[in-house]
Amino acid sequence: MLISQLPKLLGFKIESAGPLRDLWTIAEAIFGGKANWAEFALGAGTLVAILLVKRSKRFPGVLTAMLGATAIVYFFDLSERANVSVLGSLPSGLPSLSIPWISVADFVPVAIGGCAVALVSFADTSVLSRTYAARTGSRVDPNQEMVGLGAANLAAGLFQGFPVSSSSSRTPVAEAAGSRTQLTGVVGALAVVVILLWASNLLKYVPTAALAGVVISSAIGLIEVSDLRRLFRIQRWEFWLSVVCFAGVAVFGAIQGVGIAVVIAVIEFLWDGWRPHSAVLGRVEGIRGYHDVSRYPHARQLPGLVLFRWDAPLFFANAEFFKERALDAVAKAPTPVRWLVVAAEPVTSVDVTGADALSELNESLRAMGVKLAFAELKDPVKDKLKRFGIFDQFGEGFFFATVGAAVDAYQGER
Repeated sequence: MLISQLPKLLGFKIESAGPLRDLWTIAEAIFGGKANWAEFALGAGTLVAILLVKRSKRFPGVLTAMLGATAIVYFFDLSERANVSVLGSLPSGLPSLSIPWISVADFVPVAIGGCAVALVSFADTSVLSRTYAARTGSRVDPNQEMVGLGAANLAAGLFQGFPVSSSSSRTPVAEAAGSRTQLTGVVGALAVVVILLWASNLLKYVPTAALAGVVISSAIGLIEVSDLRRLFRIQRWEFWLSVVCFAGVAVFGAIQGVGIAVVIAVIEFLWDGWRPHSAVLGRVEGIRGYHDVSRYPHARQLPGLVLFRWDAPLFFANAEFFKERALDAVAKAPTPVRWLVVAAEPVTSVDVTGADALSELNESLRAMGVKLAFAELKDPVKDKLKRFGIFDQFGEGFFFATVGAAVDAYQGER
């Protein structure tokens, strides 16, 4: 967003080809003598004026800077004398309702473009809304925002408007001007209606460079260097994900950059699910419950009983690994094993492949003379096992509400 405003600030136009390519084009234009320095002075002056009074809560810095830049253009006739770009007169009247029929040949490019716009809108809205929610301490409902954006885009399409998003430029500008609620959008819409109907020449002398200065000043506040430092300190992979996303946007553009970040995030999620943490549990003196024996080497284990905890949903990516780790826990037990109890409270779901792995594990343990039981398995997961037809293989009596109940049952059988 900052890069896209630089050409306006310098008084020339470019066809965007990605942020890095745009920077190169901007540098070529500057050294090629295409920059309008009068326009740059207006934009830079507006930016500096806004930044100087930005911390003042009562002084309308954005409005004052824009009025000052517009007055300079008007009184010195800079649009003619210095070729300063201005908004000009707006088209009078409101847009008319029109059904946007398209031909069959246009359907594919429209669908592809619509998906791209939806992806960027979703990313733009989710990031911006979370940023401001964290800043203001408010709650954001992503589903409600998506419904609102969808309805707004449908309406915009019927009136031949542009696609609608949360806008990472308009929102910071509104906040910088003192906005605190969504009523700003309603007032802004009414103001646009009034201008289109009765005052189409009101913004005739507003310089586009000054508008670019407003957007840049607002966007600067969205750069969270402290958050990057925090990510680097506490979660390195998320830091590098943000760096890769930034590099992807800079090199390939917004849509491709966001797509790269989404793909990497999905791969990381699958990796975590593919190799989740598991633990053998035991009793620790002075601490209630059952705990990981690798963290508490002095934890006590009952002879013949292995309490095995699996810290992830059981699905196709980790089903074989689950079976290997469970059998490995039995093989490494200090005494011959009679029961293996899966502490399944973290298992929030199981798919068909996971259920088949449970069935195979049960057969392998049965051949070894070991009984397989479950503790703290959630009812929805039990329902899936019943639908898959393997619940009866284990028997109702080998599903326990708590790990303690499973331990009591094992001790009662000894």
